[in-house]
Order: sequence, then C-alpha cells, then structure tokens
Amino acid sequence: MSASKPIMPAKLLWIVAVALVCAASCSRSSENKPSSTAPTATSSAGQTLAGRVVSVADGDTVTVLDADNTQHRIRLAGIDAPESHQAFGARSKQSLSELVFRKDVTVLYSKTDQYGRLVGKVIVDGEDANLAQLNAGMAWHYKEYQREQTPEDRELYARAEEEARAQHRGLWRDANPIEPSQFRREQREEARSKSATAP
Repeated sequence: MSASKPIMPAKLLWIVAVALVCAASCSRSSENKPSSTAPTATSSAGQTLAGRVVSVADGDTVTVLDADNTQHRIRLAGIDAPESHQAFGARSKQSLSELVFRKDVTVLYSKTDQYGRLVGKVIVDGEDANLAQLNAGMAWHYKEYQREQTPEDRELYARAEEEARAQHRGLWRDANPIEPSQFRREQREEARSKSATAP
C-alpha cells in the first residue's frame, strides 16, 4: 500500500497566493462601496438614518442629507413646537438650529407621517435633540402621540415639560401659551370662516 504523495511546496504556495488575492479583492470591494445610510432595522426604534442636518424648518422639523445625497424631512417625535408665526416660533426654530444645524445626526424612527416626513428621535453628539427642546421650554410634549413613544421616553418627555413649566423656561414665560395643535385648529377655523363670508 503506497502512502499518498505530500503536496508539493510550489502547489502549496500557489494555493496560499490565490487565497490571499481573493481575500484582498473581497475586502477592497467592500471598502469601495458607498456607505449606505438607507434605513436599517434596529430593535427598539424601528429604523435608523444617519446624515447631516442641512435645514431647520421650525422647532420640530429638520431636513437630513444622507451619504447618498438623498434628503429626508424629519418630524421630531414626541414634541410639538410653536408654529413659525406663533409666539416663540422663531425662538424654538433658533434653539433647534443651535442644537443640530450642520451637524451629523442619527434619526431613530418607526413611521412616516401624512406629509411624508419620517417621525423620529434625533440624536446629536449622543444627546436627544427632541428632549433638549422640551428641557429648554421650546416645545410641548406631544401627548396626542405619546403612545407611540417608549414608556421611558414618555416619562422623560412629560417630566421635562413639567420642569420647564415650573421654572418658566422658554415659551412657559408667556402668561397663556397656546399649544400648537390648538393654534393650528384656530387658524383653520378662521380661514374657513373667512372663505365662507367672502363675496
């Protein structure tokens, strides 16, 4: 019975060389792929989006540009900031701009609203920008949608609004602040009544 022949050193070197070339080309092709910031699944918030804030519309809406140069409108979840033409609207927008404008952010979201905006939590430098707006007294906790929040966020956001109210921060300096949802309702009713009485 003859023993099997050992692999020749030249053949062994050739096999190792082919393996190294394959490994190098595989790693190079993955490096050259653009990093996709398209939504990816996460366990707690649904999906994530990474990018840079390129526009701030008001105190609760921003536009994020991802690595693929796609713009995404983001509605900050759990808060409702004053409208632009409402008392403290401009200050709320300025506050959010100081927090996130031209900064890299991560958006944790799980839904899209009726206007096509992603609704989510904006994280900048490890900080929850939505919560920061509440702490500064630049928004209400949006209780109409609080069931969509985690129990932890619901409690944090409610407490942040209560503390801002108690310390008269931001819009809570106003003697009678009007919730944005009520303000929008009144604006719609006023517009309806004007159109009904127009000749």
